[in-house]
Amino acid sequence: MTTATHDPFPQTASEDAWCTSTPKRAAAGGLRSVGTALDVLECFAVDSALGVSDVARRLGVAKSTAHRVLSTLAGRGFVEQDANGLYRLGLHLYELGMLSHARNGLRHVALPVMQAVAEQTGHTVNLGVPDGADVVYIERIESMDGVRILGHSGRRQPAHCTSSGLAIAAFNPTVEHDRREAGFPPKARGTIRRASEWDAALADVRRRGHAVLHSGSFVGASSVAVPIRSRGMAVGSISVLGPTPLIDADIRRVVPLLTAAANRIAKSYVP
Repeated sequence: MTTATHDPFPQTASEDAWCTSTPKRAAAGGLRSVGTALDVLECFAVDSALGVSDVARRLGVAKSTAHRVLSTLAGRGFVEQDANGLYRLGLHLYELGMLSHARNGLRHVALPVMQAVAEQTGHTVNLGVPDGADVVYIERIESMDGVRILGHSGRRQPAHCTSSGLAIAAFNPTVEHDRREAGFPPKARGTIRRASEWDAALADVRRRGHAVLHSGSFVGASSVAVPIRSRGMAVGSISVLGPTPLIDADIRRVVPLLTAAANRIAKSYVP
């Protein structure tokens, strides 16, 4: 007889929301109106369509303010309004995002290397870069297992929830510090929850040269990551992700492949 188990750290769509992960950096002399407009855009990180009242409630602003901001953004193509009066992210935002993606030097150098690793391992391959206390995956080559595991999850994950974050933070003091300051909110069973665990994990990465994490972001999934270092500083990571039994059985083969891949990327990358 099988007994159902209760996961104390269920994953919900809100875990990818800006309010729990994306850094909100203070800028001296910044324009409040611009900040409000950006906050409005961040509301769509979780929900595909929102009304004026939804945005106003989430940001704690008047409906008139939310309406003015949404109307301005719609006029510039950053959001679009559908027949039901709901707003969605607009195509112009997509265009700008794709330009940023295409012009990223690290991604340009890493992509052919990632494709080779994907062919050699059969696993999902990720290229992660640091952003504050988080890791953003700027390129991903998915296997069928990866599609099943990742679903519609966002490209941003807290650094303590991923092997990529551990691999980067071990050789990037800024990321290490920023994550420590942000704390270690649990996301899944294997998530690091305390500063002492964080320190021990980073020390292990420095000793081994790679990071392994089981159920850090997704229950039943594991990942292995190697830092991509420029002049000793981690500027990114290359990793593989898959079901825990498959990754566990493949670690000895995967680590040398990832290490060689990271070295190839680092040699070709010019910051």
